Amino acid sequence: MGVLILAVMAIGVILMLTRILPTAFALGFMAIAIALCAGAPPFGGEDSVAEAVLQTGAPMLAATMIAVLLGSWLGTLMEDTGIAATIVRKIVEFGGERPTVVALGVFAVSILCGSITGSAAAAMLAGVVGIPAMIAVGIPAVVAGGTVLMGLAAGLPLELIGWQFLSDAVGLPLEEVRSFQLKIFPIALLIGIVYIVVELRRKGVRHAWSVRAPRKARVRRGDAPWYALVAPLLPIVLALGFEVPIVPSLLAGVVYALLTTTRPGAFGATALKSLYRAFDVAAPPIVLFIAIGMLLSAVKLPGAVEALSPIVSAISPSAPWLFVLVFAALVPLCLYRGPLNVYGLGVGVAGVLISGGIYPAPAVLGLMSSYGQVLCVSDPTSTQTVWSAQYAGVRPEKVMLSTLPYTWVMAIGGLVLTSVLFLA
Repeated sequence: MGVLILAVMAIGVILMLTRILPTAFALGFMAIAIALCAGAPPFGGEDSVAEAVLQTGAPMLAATMIAVLLGSWLGTLMEDTGIAATIVRKIVEFGGERPTVVALGVFAVSILCGSITGSAAAAMLAGVVGIPAMIAVGIPAVVAGGTVLMGLAAGLPLELIGWQFLSDAVGLPLEEVRSFQLKIFPIALLIGIVYIVVELRRKGVRHAWSVRAPRKARVRRGDAPWYALVAPLLPIVLALGFEVPIVPSLLAGVVYALLTTTRPGAFGATALKSLYRAFDVAAPPIVLFIAIGMLLSAVKLPGAVEALSPIVSAISPSAPWLFVLVFAALVPLCLYRGPLNVYGLGVGVAGVLISGGIYPAPAVLGLMSSYGQVLCVSDPTSTQTVWSAQYAGVRPEKVMLSTLPYTWVMAIGGLVLTSVLFLA
């Protein structure tokens, strides 16, 4: 039975890699197939496909889905009201003709945007103005795109949506997830800065007159008021400083952005228009989280745990140093929608590791978080990588080759931290 379930997972990976099925559909079909292979009846009883996988699994990550919608709403407002563009322009003006200062400034804005919302939306908030500005001061296009992405990776440990997802996925209290993510943040921040400094020295800076900004650069709109620029910081301050739950924290950021940038008479119309746009942005990840919840429910069924635990336990390293060595070597498997993609089949693997008692839940949290850093930046099939590369005028594979050595080290740092904290 275990071999049959692994075969289903392998077929699912092939379907995703070949783009025959979208990731969410492939994960949904895999969840149903795994449940059937594990001996779950189609109907009747709490361990049936209909009850455990569809009824219970689909809304399992509901809190994450709501956080995604609110984060997308705040991101939409930051774009529509010019908050994100204003922050980037102020930093670029401060940097002047100093490429390293400009790149570090855009990197800082990318951290801020990445802490609010993920995927291409965050890349667009920082990159629409930031990428052309970096190219205009002579920064190579591939480094400009990589700088935005490295900023998103550094902001990922502060992303409230990510906290909620990891908490739901591994079944840990939000406080434990937050504590670990804050410990991994300095690693991501340091490596991001190293990327900018080293790559600029290695590839050099071209004169501005020889560089053309991407054709998609947008026309400048008016600056947002200075007091509105703290809107993206407000949810982080509330969640970190005052331990306000994630959904109210994000909602407070939305309300503040609306109050500080919208005329009283247009408040309702602006709020509704931006919310509708947010649904468009949030729909793909919400559908994906529905499928991930179904997959998590499927691999936690008693039959699946009984069949998979001996296999996974036999190939999983037990010693802390082996844990770091083996999972560091497997980092490429989280790319190209591979089997360790934490927003794909990887979450099912995580579920097996926890339900089978192979690793404690905090160690699986560290593993998922470490791989997420690589996936956020270097996966050439992820939406933020594709957008950043194309907007900078280079292929996503070039951005992957530029950033992967750094994100790999970032993942190793997370694995070492995990081993020391939870396995030593």
